[in-house]
Amino acid sequence: MHQRSDDWRLARLERSLSNPNHPFHRFSTGNLETLKTIPERDSIDIRGRCIEFHARHYSANRMKLCVLGREPLDVLEKWVAKLFAEVPNKDLPQNRWDAELPWTQDRLCKQVCAKPIMDLRQLKLSFPFMDLETLFETQPSRYISHLIEHEGPGSIMSYIKSKGWATTVSAGANTICPGTPSVFDFQVDLTEEGLVHYKEIVKVFFEYVALLRKSPPQEWIFDEMKHMADLDFKYKQETRAIDFTSDITSVMQKPLPRDWLLNGECCLRMFDPELIKLGLDLLRPDNFRMTITSRKVPGDWDQKEQWYGTEYKSEDIPGNFLAELEEIASGLAKDRISTFHLPGKNQFIPTKLEVEKEEVKGPAISPKLLRNDTIAQTWYKKDETFRVPKANLIVSLQNPVICAPAGSVVKAKLFTDLVKDALEQDCYYAEVAGLSYDVNPNARGLFIKVSGYNDKLPVLLEKILIAIRDLEFRDDRFGIVRDRVHRAYQDWELKLPYLQAMEYPPWLTEMHRYIPGQLALEAPHITADGVRHFSKEIISQLYIQMFAHGNIDEKDVHALTRLPETTLKPHALPDEDRPIFRSLIIPPGSNFLYSKILKDPANVNHCIEYYLYVGSKVDYGVRAKTQLLWQILHEAAFDQFNTQEQLGYITWTFVRASATTYGLSFLIQSEEEPGYLESRIDAFLGSQGTVLETMSRAEFEDHKWSVVSRLLEKPVNLDEETARHWDHIDKEDYDFASSREKATHVKQLTKEEMIAFYQDVISPTSVKRAKLAIHLLAQGLSSDATKPESSAQQECIPAQSNGRAITVITDVRDFKASLAAIPGAQSVQPLSDFQVDGLELQTVG
Repeated sequence: MHQRSDDWRLARLERSLSNPNHPFHRFSTGNLETLKTIPERDSIDIRGRCIEFHARHYSANRMKLCVLGREPLDVLEKWVAKLFAEVPNKDLPQNRWDAELPWTQDRLCKQVCAKPIMDLRQLKLSFPFMDLETLFETQPSRYISHLIEHEGPGSIMSYIKSKGWATTVSAGANTICPGTPSVFDFQVDLTEEGLVHYKEIVKVFFEYVALLRKSPPQEWIFDEMKHMADLDFKYKQETRAIDFTSDITSVMQKPLPRDWLLNGECCLRMFDPELIKLGLDLLRPDNFRMTITSRKVPGDWDQKEQWYGTEYKSEDIPGNFLAELEEIASGLAKDRISTFHLPGKNQFIPTKLEVEKEEVKGPAISPKLLRNDTIAQTWYKKDETFRVPKANLIVSLQNPVICAPAGSVVKAKLFTDLVKDALEQDCYYAEVAGLSYDVNPNARGLFIKVSGYNDKLPVLLEKILIAIRDLEFRDDRFGIVRDRVHRAYQDWELKLPYLQAMEYPPWLTEMHRYIPGQLALEAPHITADGVRHFSKEIISQLYIQMFAHGNIDEKDVHALTRLPETTLKPHALPDEDRPIFRSLIIPPGSNFLYSKILKDPANVNHCIEYYLYVGSKVDYGVRAKTQLLWQILHEAAFDQFNTQEQLGYITWTFVRASATTYGLSFLIQSEEEPGYLESRIDAFLGSQGTVLETMSRAEFEDHKWSVVSRLLEKPVNLDEETARHWDHIDKEDYDFASSREKATHVKQLTKEEMIAFYQDVISPTSVKRAKLAIHLLAQGLSSDATKPESSAQQECIPAQSNGRAITVITDVRDFKASLAAIPGAQSVQPLSDFQVDGLELQTVG
């Protein structure tokens, strides 16, 4: 699965080049060669080795357990004792690896050039660092990484971005295993010019580190970090139980005081300038490795990594370059960068953290409508559940010029990326202070989201709106952003097949939808002046939709609702010009096939998405039946395709919801050809009708209870609740009680209704069934492929479900033109039902 993933390939290359006597070097994934071929060749009993490994390492004193439940503690404790008491305690010492280092001296001062699959350009400097295992009170690496990856004025990023060399930077220490020093990494995503000047960037890094060594560690910087870490822990959003328990068991393996398990890693407790100095002293030119990832440099890769086949070249960093770096690091270089300085005090750090305690009978189901006129609609919901000093502000600036043609979609993407690029330096302080923002194009126009501590949110929103209004950019910066966007579009065709497959059904069933491959063709033709003109066109006419949710007062929202309008000064977009989204209907009895050969010549994995159109999203009955059917089928499908037939690691069953339609999809990524995979899905679905018919009433009711429980599950945090409400606002159905309505419908479903539904829309023998299959065909040949002989011709003759001949889609425009559209979304109740008492609504439309 990971053979064509650059993240995995580069991580494996790093391990392969480390000390073979350290466990970091070992191949951690395993494959047929390591688990079968090599053991058989060397007469190794692999099962015996596994039993021996278990006996040597598995002991109760080395294991950690976290159980989270609503039951009383004594009940949970009894369960744990009953289930785990028999795990033997061998009183084994804790594993430590301190006899060997992963990076011995002979492996330092190396330059490794790696060839990626995607069009990546990266520079990475890696330094053997200090062992951080017991430094949980001081965490010196966080102070150092905070300054090195800072993006404000006077920083490394500010300087190399002004040169046109970089798009992002990151820094931080990564632990390896107990007893082994961590590794401090500094990574830069490079522009084309940055790739040419990568040595200059290395010099810039060491000059900034020299500045940090010269400047004594500043306690006020630590205090700001400590204050934000304390706030972030105190007001951390709740996570899902499965994620929380998994995280806690990992933390329990570390030597933290047991009463620090929840906050020991995130909170800072003690300022230790000497440890910070010691950490900085390890960032030396004689103590690092350099990795350049690029398709161009050096061009003569002469080695291949053993397991993933990554082409690379490893050589010593030239002595004269190291000598130059030594001079810079010592602070003796003559030509210093005059713009470097430490960051200033952060004005975005929140000071107003009061949460208004208002007694309510229960949280409101829906937001209030504060404004609804020809230019704007504003929704508001006070947080009555989580009681944290945070809020989310969403603004949708709607203008249909963004939706089509493809060139406009690319212009909108470039415009929003340029806005974020312009905001990067000024708004970095806001991000450090617990705020986040996003500006992106979507099908309606421009989407803006500002989140975090409510104290400074309006200030950040205003900065974003001003940047949208007044955006100015140099042609060379435009070129850098366009290059980054173009490469991302191109790289989409090299992503894992299942990620590509999921883009095709929406493309084929929605009118103004484009796949990245189409947008990649447009990007080179977009000019800086074209984007400048387009940006003015976007904001000249708007319909503004806003949602404010969280610890924010209604009177403040009334002021906020005017902010986009007074800042941008648009004309009102006529109601009839606002986009209406209507998905296309796959007609009953259809059996469509869209097939494409994947671009990556070395990829050996095929993929299929097998999509069954079910009906209108407005129909609660359709939605309830589809979700119940997914509940019944998804585990059985995984067991059949993944466990029993071993077709592939990626085998998913999911409900596919578009703007106005509902369907059920089966997705498999496999070395077997799509035609064979389709026949296996047909066979599975052919058998499940009988399973449903013979299912006991008790089992059927259990499935219903699972769906109802999931539908009535409350949001676990503010962001999740915001997303639920915004989904209904954005889609304009305002169906805020939909989960309850669906749960009611599920409760009323009978087994007979589900059998009839299955036979009509799911069964391969149904003449009413509407199917669209996506076949993505690999070019590469797998040495491990073991196809059944009967599958060899399957790709030429795909499965003919319901007896209908396959209609191969050869012209996407003609295909879309042949389909009817389902009605667009409509409000489930009058908007006046949501109005604030005393507000006279001017209803639009």
